[in-house]
Amino acid sequence: MTLKATTSLPDARAFLGDAPVMAKRRVTEAGGASDTKQLRVAIVHYWLVSMRGGEKVVEELCRMFPQADIFTLVCNRDRISDFLKTRNIRTSFLQKIPGAQRHYTKMLPLMPFALEQFDLQDYDLVLSSESGPAKGIITRADALHVCYCHSPMRYIWDQFHVYRHGLPWVGRALMSITAPMLRAWDVTTSSRVDVFVANSDYVASRIRRFYDRESIVIHPPVATDDFAVGKGKGEFYLYAGQLTTYKRPDIAVRACTEAGRKLVVIGEGEQLAYLKSIAGPTVEFLGHQPFNVLRDHLSRCRALLFPGTEDFGILPVEAMASGRPVLAFDAGGARETVSSPQVGFRFGQQTTEALLETMAAFEEVEDDIDPHAIRAHSLKFSSAVFRDRLSGLIEQQLSTHGDRSADVFRRRPG
Repeated sequence: MTLKATTSLPDARAFLGDAPVMAKRRVTEAGGASDTKQLRVAIVHYWLVSMRGGEKVVEELCRMFPQADIFTLVCNRDRISDFLKTRNIRTSFLQKIPGAQRHYTKMLPLMPFALEQFDLQDYDLVLSSESGPAKGIITRADALHVCYCHSPMRYIWDQFHVYRHGLPWVGRALMSITAPMLRAWDVTTSSRVDVFVANSDYVASRIRRFYDRESIVIHPPVATDDFAVGKGKGEFYLYAGQLTTYKRPDIAVRACTEAGRKLVVIGEGEQLAYLKSIAGPTVEFLGHQPFNVLRDHLSRCRALLFPGTEDFGILPVEAMASGRPVLAFDAGGARETVSSPQVGFRFGQQTTEALLETMAAFEEVEDDIDPHAIRAHSLKFSSAVFRDRLSGLIEQQLSTHGDRSADVFRRRPG
């Protein structure tokens, strides 16, 4: 089939001589780290309402590209780092809805519309940070779009039924109606991405399953320099993180209660009241704590208990950066981080009994574990390693992307 141009030749030549060609020249000439400073860069993150693993990745992206603008659906400046507050952050129309900063997850059906309202036509390089919807933005045709995928959206894919069961009947009905449309949109927008980067082999397999796309695995940055090996033998087991169903904190609480082992729980969530009801006298709940308290407990614990399934799981690496072993469920990113008996143990079933057996096996060899060897292992996941690998990938992609797009311009008539 032959398509006829509807634009006159003079108009077309004027267009080709304008911004897109200049932008393509910037992309083509960006052959090294110093050259990328001339690029217009956009970082798209689903929402900025806390400082968790995804937001730490955004911080590193901003350090790699200090000229970048941030686009996000909703932002709560009171809950983000001082570093991110200094950035140019642009929010969507969802920000203007009363209560959006607290109830943003309930606005999931509106998020595709909000994302596509962002105007990214001036940007040469777009870096989307995907876990909630972020990759669905519309870029300029000749821009490079790299998606760093923490996870395909759990609430419409493999965790759909878990999230749905936790809603009242109105929410369950709405989710049942909207989820098929959101899945279709999510799959369709995967074609808008030039390169997928997965944060683990586990996420790479899910990208392949849901989007039928290959990805390059680059583990997320862990600020290993913020942690140090603790002194002496650990004093207690530690659970830290959200107290939510899929993370299975109940397994850690029940195991330590039955074994009479001291457990410190740091975190908050909807399961707090239930966990207190099943906990024995050896379990202590500290609620939400600032980073310095978490860091102190990581350095003093016997081991971190990690009974949930995470796409990667930064907390186990932070524990290892503190020289402490990890007892983790054998699934998700823990298979890549808790990778040998020298740094921790994995248990094959997500049950209290399996964790109790693993705790017993750990305690038999606890005195022989070398904290400094554990920390050395954690350095494989440092921020420096992340920046080095991702910057190399982006530079390579900019070079080949620029060549392909330059060929398109050269083939145009006139």
